[in-house]
Amino acid sequence: MSDLNKTAADQNNILDVVIIGGGLVGGLTALLLAEGGVQATVLDAAPILDAEKTLSVANPRVLALSQATIHLLKTAQVWDKLARQMPYTGMQVWNKNGYGEINFGQASSQFPSEQQSLGSMVEPSVLNLAIQQTMLEKVKDYRTQIKVIRVEQAVGHWNIQLADGTTLKTKLVIGADGANSFVRDQAFIDLDILDYQQAGLTCAIRTTQPHQYVARQIFHPTGPLAFLPMASLKPEQAEQWISIVWTLPDDYADEYAALDDITFCQLLTRESHHMLGEVLEATPRVKFPLKARAAQRYVKNGLALIGDAAHVIHPLAGQGVNIGCLDAAVLCDVLLHDLKRGVWAHEQTLKRYEHQRKGQNDAMMHSMSAIGFLETSELFPVVWARNFGLKHVENNAVIKERFMAQANGLSSLSHTRYAV
Repeated sequence: MSDLNKTAADQNNILDVVIIGGGLVGGLTALLLAEGGVQATVLDAAPILDAEKTLSVANPRVLALSQATIHLLKTAQVWDKLARQMPYTGMQVWNKNGYGEINFGQASSQFPSEQQSLGSMVEPSVLNLAIQQTMLEKVKDYRTQIKVIRVEQAVGHWNIQLADGTTLKTKLVIGADGANSFVRDQAFIDLDILDYQQAGLTCAIRTTQPHQYVARQIFHPTGPLAFLPMASLKPEQAEQWISIVWTLPDDYADEYAALDDITFCQLLTRESHHMLGEVLEATPRVKFPLKARAAQRYVKNGLALIGDAAHVIHPLAGQGVNIGCLDAAVLCDVLLHDLKRGVWAHEQTLKRYEHQRKGQNDAMMHSMSAIGFLETSELFPVVWARNFGLKHVENNAVIKERFMAQANGLSSLSHTRYAV
């Protein structure tokens, strides 16, 4: 074979795009690209989920999906495959040691329609199952239980070496492989880390009073306690199961995680101010460290980071998964826009994605850190300002609308092909 023919053959073996990570954000990216006519190779470390086994167990932690994320999942034909989800129609936020509170939306006495809901709570396992099922239908080269051992930049492409000895060549690598991203490390992209010296304690609880489709969050001096409506496996208890996320200093989290169930339920009843009556039972608790992470850059020539590989924020507002889905949407939009002009994964295209997303994500991360400080500080000027601010926002319809517009994420899609 002549050198010219060998070069042409090598070019034909270079894939357009390889996505490393097949979870929510990576899977959504692959599906949005497929909707736009681009087939990605997806390398997923996880196995295919067993549907019956997955759905027979309730995950104690839920993801709060915004209207923008739900819209994107519908666009990718994932939403209708969800076996269960719990819409919410209202949000209530207040401070234990203050007198102000904010209410968004309203409670509902019956299962709400899509038009009534502000968003939806979905178990990660149920969502991952729906993503996998859709990728098996829509993505031609979807590989599971794959271990990537090397990602290396070459001239005009990237080499991806797999544990089985296979080497893939691609014009574009998308790192969607989570907070401890191997892709980010291999690309020598530095990471800024803020350790909150806190942990999240999560479990599912059953209460005497129904949640009425309202997400609630109470701020304690030690950190926020969130009560999030969740779907139940038992129809007769459809409105009595809640997923909690309790942000605590590390030592408190260790102590509360070690309590017996009865004592923990009594503590939770007291610390929640009986907002849904008594806590009757709780599933085993899971504790996870809280650290904010921000990649110093999202892109290199022929490589892009999305989701937790690019950023991890405090779970205070439940926005982590939603900003990851917005990453996927913006990246797909700029790629597909330039593809129409005969350009694929150009450096300037990837920089447009970084420009649109990094500033917003960094601002969200710092905002959550600031709110966490303001809501837990016991300094009198901060307490006074906090209470005044809560009352002011509650009584100002314009500001509340702006808060909701930020939370639903739709404005970030307004200049993309996925605009509502």
